Parts: sequence; C-alpha cells; structure tokens
Amino acid sequence: MSKKFSIFITVLFCAFLGCMSVGSLLLPDKDFLPLENRYPQKPPKLSIENLSSGKFMEDAEDYVSDHILGRDFWVAAKAWSERLSGKQENNGVYFAAQNTLINRVDRPDPAKLDRDMGYVDALVGNVSVPVYFGLIPSAGSIWQGRLPVGAPTADEKAIIDQLYFSTGASTIDLYGALEAHSTGDIYYRTDHHWTSLGAFYGANAIFASMGLEPLELADYQKTTVTNQFNGTLFSSSGVRWLPPDSIDTYIPDQGIKVTSYFKGTPEPGSLYVDSWLAEKDKYSYFLGGRQPLCVVEKEGSGGPKVLIVRDSYSDSLTPFLTERFSEIHLFDPRDNLTSLKGYAEEHNIDAVIVLYSFANFISDSNLFVLAR
Repeated sequence: MSKKFSIFITVLFCAFLGCMSVGSLLLPDKDFLPLENRYPQKPPKLSIENLSSGKFMEDAEDYVSDHILGRDFWVAAKAWSERLSGKQENNGVYFAAQNTLINRVDRPDPAKLDRDMGYVDALVGNVSVPVYFGLIPSAGSIWQGRLPVGAPTADEKAIIDQLYFSTGASTIDLYGALEAHSTGDIYYRTDHHWTSLGAFYGANAIFASMGLEPLELADYQKTTVTNQFNGTLFSSSGVRWLPPDSIDTYIPDQGIKVTSYFKGTPEPGSLYVDSWLAEKDKYSYFLGGRQPLCVVEKEGSGGPKVLIVRDSYSDSLTPFLTERFSEIHLFDPRDNLTSLKGYAEEHNIDAVIVLYSFANFISDSNLFVLAR
C-alpha cells in the first residue's frame, strides 16, 4: 500500500468519524427507539459519585450509542455481520430455522426456584379456594428442532416436571398441550409470546386441569388483524431481514365487559384495542397492554370466577378463557402488591391460577406477592 493511499484512507476515515460526530450532535434527542421498542438512554448526570463509580462514563457511552446518526442501520449491520461470520446468536437471540428468532433461556438459580415455589405453596395455604399452577414453556423448548445445533438452553421440561412434583398446587400440563401441536404456528417467529393458536391450546390445558369442557378449534373462525407484526426478538436481535408475523383472533368481543386499571382507577377497556395495531408494540392489541389489574366479565355466563396471577402471555389467552369463566381477574405482580388472599375473599373468587411463561417465572423478582 502506497504512502499516498494510506494518507487518503486515513483522511477519509477521519472525515467519516467527523461527519458522524457532527451529524449526531446536530440531531435532536430521540424520545423513543421504535424499531427496538424502548426508550433511549438519557444524558448522563455529572456528579462526583457517578464519576468515581464509573456510572457517568457508562451512561455517556450508552447515550452516544442510542443517539448516533443512522443507529437503526448500524444495529442491523451488526446483526448481519454476526450472521455472516457464522455466529448463531446476537444479544441472546438465536438465528433459528424457518425464519425464526428464539430467545436463549439460561438455567435458573435453584435457590431462587426453591424460594419462589415456597411463595406458590404459601398461596395454597393462604386462600380457601383451589390454586392451580402452570408454566408456559418457551419456543426454544417446544421448537428445539429449529435451534442451531448445539445451542445451549435450559432443559425446561425437566425443570417444570421437578417444580410440579414439589408443589402443593394443582398443576397445568401446558408443556404437553403445546408439544402435541409443535408443528403449528404456536409461537411468533419474531416475538417471545405464544400466538393466539398457542394460547388456544393453553386455554384447553387449563380447562382440562379444572375439569371443564375443552374448546373445539373448528367452532371458531380465524381473523387476521395484521400481518406486519415485528416483535420483541426483532427489536433486541437487530435482525431486520425476516418477514413479519401475523396476529390472529378467534373470539369475538361481543358480550364482554373489560375494566382496566392502568393507573389504579377503573376505566372501560376492551379485549382488543385496535389503535395498537398502528404501533410497533402490536401485541398490546390484546387488552391494551401491561396493567396492574384487568377484570374481564362475560355477560350471562354461569362459569367460575378466577383470579390469574400472570405475565403478558395471559393477554392473548384471555379471549379463550371468556368461553368458560364468568369473571377473569388478571393480576400483574410487577405493578400490583395487593394481598391476593384479601382480593380473592373480597371478590368471591372460585379459583386462583398462577400462570407464567417459564422465562418470566425464573427471572421475576415480585413473586413474594403470592405469599401476601
């Protein structure tokens, strides 16, 4: 390489860095990163404490990274480079077969599992109604055949079997229900949730554990409400080359009353909130997204009243549950510290269901609420 060419490359590289720096500084701060479905890092706060701990530089680096010119392009380019280099994973997301993105699920901390199962059993002893416990396996467990060869992931079935054996709650065989239909589109390809079809099979697993009549899929008509859903794994992986998912519904919302408690006070809600279909977070179409409490009532139903301690998987599950339950009280411990025992007594609950995805159960820090 000649000296002149070396100088030219150096000047070109410095000019590129200069243009990127100036362009990034001139850009207004972003309020939201829609493709990544998150809020960007705020400007770092200068203080002696932050400087001495290193937090100032960490926050500054994150701030610059989040506000760099052309960030969406660079995020996608990184994912492409990882893929082309032969790597099968980026940011904890596997590049799986059949245009699928799958979260890596690490083996959980046994001490945390023991503690959390103690909370489940405390709930069994605290309430005077039956308590059911169900863990929803991740796509990586049910769709193991799609994972890259040798991809490390937790043995969810073995862990779930162990937890079910140790608890005093009645258990729900969600693993078996989903595994029996593993060839179907029971999870989204770009999101960690189950699809409405997966939720259908999950609902029947719940009904079976409670001795209720199962639903027949042939009795329902599938309606596709969008075919442009790019979910959480699309956001975190940087992958931008996969076709989007579709979101389907099976249950109409006629005769259903929904009361949402987004800010602690009741307001009219809906099984389906169409405005979310125009947003990046299209999964919030179901019930309107995360909320501390949501009460769903089926007019004229003589079915039992259930309290479900849950995560976001229950949002798309709830429409199917309205077919057998008269009232469904959806309780999210991330934002609700109400006594479950008191709530169940006050609302004449007939059964309590603790229902979590496996990945959320092993990482949730709010399960102590079960014992309150």
